[in-house]
Amino acid sequence: MNGASREALASAREQLDALTDNTSVDAAKLAEELAAVTALLDREVSLRRVLTDPAQTGEARAELAGRLLGSQVGGPAADLVSGMVRSRWSRSRDLSDAIEELAYSADLIAAQRVGQLDDVEDELFRFGRIVTSAGELRSALTDHNATDSAKTALLHTLLGGRANPVTERLVVRLVGQPRGRSLEAGLDALSKLAADRRGRMVAVVTTAVPLDEGQRERLGASLARMYGRQVHLNLDVDPEVLGGVQVRIGDEVINGTVADRLEEATRRMAG
Repeated sequence: MNGASREALASAREQLDALTDNTSVDAAKLAEELAAVTALLDREVSLRRVLTDPAQTGEARAELAGRLLGSQVGGPAADLVSGMVRSRWSRSRDLSDAIEELAYSADLIAAQRVGQLDDVEDELFRFGRIVTSAGELRSALTDHNATDSAKTALLHTLLGGRANPVTERLVVRLVGQPRGRSLEAGLDALSKLAADRRGRMVAVVTTAVPLDEGQRERLGASLARMYGRQVHLNLDVDPEVLGGVQVRIGDEVINGTVADRLEEATRRMAG
């Protein structure tokens, strides 16, 4: 997002935080209702355009949203969406993208309230690695010919009783409403949202053998010094790296593996 949409999203995030600071607000229910609003705006493109029409006043757009949603969702969700449509959006699609982000954030807040956000963050990363390595599973979850109910049943079989309920809800929603993203991209976005809730960065750390607790602490402390903020480590083991460690933070890769050094030596010899 850029311009007006970026400012509108920042304001909406603040509204969500203020709303969920009230523990009487059911964050999980709010997440479900915001996800339903996202699906509605994806289906009804003309409605989305009306709710972001700059020719209408913010109050007029908010009044329309309130009339449409008041009987469909609870007061917190209706108030949040009404506040969002008062803002200006660069594109109509940005509104539904923002509401989707808030839906996911509300579920993460539900996990954070009970001290389970770290568990959810780790489970999302591990599930992403499973999807990447299991081609048949990925195909089943992204098959356009398969029904949403079949995909949901498969996910409940895989995750039910094994993963945090918030993790399960997030993954089920992501698979059911991919909205043009790959499954891997969606899982990465969820992991980043979870990290952002704790004000930290995410580093994907790949090593040939598992790191022990001391190594993890030292690496985390070193990365925190480098980037000036706390860094959450998602650990992956890949024997093909041969040794050393590869760290990926966003688009930046710090590669200190033996495999990388051998590849560089080979390139120099060939040159």
